Amino acid sequence: MLFKNSSKLRIHSLPYTFSTTPQIQRQLCSPNLFLTHIGLSTRLLSTKTQQSRPITTKLRNFLLGTTGILFTTLFIDYYFDSRAAVHKYVITPLLRATIDVEQAHKLAIWTAKWGLTPRDRLPDDERLAVEVWGKKISNPVGLAAGFDKNGEAIDSMFDLGFGIVEIGSITPEPQPGNPKPRVFHLKSDRALVNRYGFNSDGHRQVALRLRERLRRYFHRSAKLYPNETAALLAASTDGFASLSDVLGTNRSLRHDRILGINLGKNKSSSPNSHEDYVTGVKTLGNFADFLVINVSSPNTPGLRSLQRRGVLEDLLRKVMNARDTLQKPRPPLLVKIAPDLSDEDLRDIAYAALKSRVDGIIVSNTTISRPDTLESDPELIAETGGLSGPPLKPLALHALREIYKHTQGRLILVGCGGINDARDALEYARAGATFVQVYTSFGYDGVGKPRELKDGILRELKGKRWIDVIGEDWQRKREI
Repeated sequence: MLFKNSSKLRIHSLPYTFSTTPQIQRQLCSPNLFLTHIGLSTRLLSTKTQQSRPITTKLRNFLLGTTGILFTTLFIDYYFDSRAAVHKYVITPLLRATIDVEQAHKLAIWTAKWGLTPRDRLPDDERLAVEVWGKKISNPVGLAAGFDKNGEAIDSMFDLGFGIVEIGSITPEPQPGNPKPRVFHLKSDRALVNRYGFNSDGHRQVALRLRERLRRYFHRSAKLYPNETAALLAASTDGFASLSDVLGTNRSLRHDRILGINLGKNKSSSPNSHEDYVTGVKTLGNFADFLVINVSSPNTPGLRSLQRRGVLEDLLRKVMNARDTLQKPRPPLLVKIAPDLSDEDLRDIAYAALKSRVDGIIVSNTTISRPDTLESDPELIAETGGLSGPPLKPLALHALREIYKHTQGRLILVGCGGINDARDALEYARAGATFVQVYTSFGYDGVGKPRELKDGILRELKGKRWIDVIGEDWQRKREI
């Protein structure tokens, strides 16, 4: 018999001894007992789960939100560091593959205009410092004219780490430039062909933009030094333009950087007219740490004819006279020349520059030649316009050496053309360049280019200073 008055029932493997009646024994033996027990356990478990679910959901949402905020913060911090590899290896190639060159250029200017570009967060090593025209700049890596044509992105370019920023070319009257498309990538050669044709907002608009930049600077200064700034404004005869001089800062508004303004001619002007340059000197001179007379763009008809010795001497004499009417300190004046010149032409330019007392020469602009070494699409190579990038370097470097040979350090020379890495920069320095400028490689490699060049130059200097290698090639020749 299964049950008597006293029985043992094993439930959950534990023995229980109890007294029971036959009715209770039947209930205990019934399968419904176990089903009821299981149902009760399930309901209890479900209730506990429902009670814990809001806590679990809140915890999950908190963790996801915190992780998202942390990731976003880290990415923003990473993005705004110009050394971040994403700029060179992701963003720049992606833009090159998805939109045309001029659209990418406009996007870059727009981003920089609104301060959305990264920054070079490292201080410049003292070995990179160089003094030009009595001003010490923290590094010799400059941005050539042609990128920021209308002075919209000056501060962002300095924030990227450039020691020198040159804006322009700027023409007296606004003009749209040549018809589009007018700029082309030669990707296999890391080169560029452009025929922009001095597309410019004009002197008046750029001057207003530069004045507004000064106004913002002094507005910040007034918050910090209200009485001193008010006194300076009251004493100024020309508004904001001269206040940077009174405060003792460069017109770049950076104590260790300088700003250049490149002046061009309107397409509608007479080819031999000098008035466009004279007007530019008078209108924009007080905003610049140095001025550049561009007589070498291949995209304005007749412009390069101004490089002939007699014509150039006359032009430089008139713009120097205009420069000398500006308030002190007067900005140094340089002339930018083409690489497509004979050695005799280069000699004549050197003598014209020395005779007219200009302060320097930028060597060089783009070339109209097409070297046999080009490997890109022949249709792109055949496009009309100036070629820049590595294929330009042999021509520009030769022109620089010829100019130095005839000037022997009496003028500041600026190396520009095909500078792709630190070795290229140092090659220009050894040939006589006091500082260098980049354009095409900046477009190909992105915002980290200034820091990449500066770090590379320091490695290549091997303990020397930048100023120690300027003109080194000529020093060696004299020693021999």
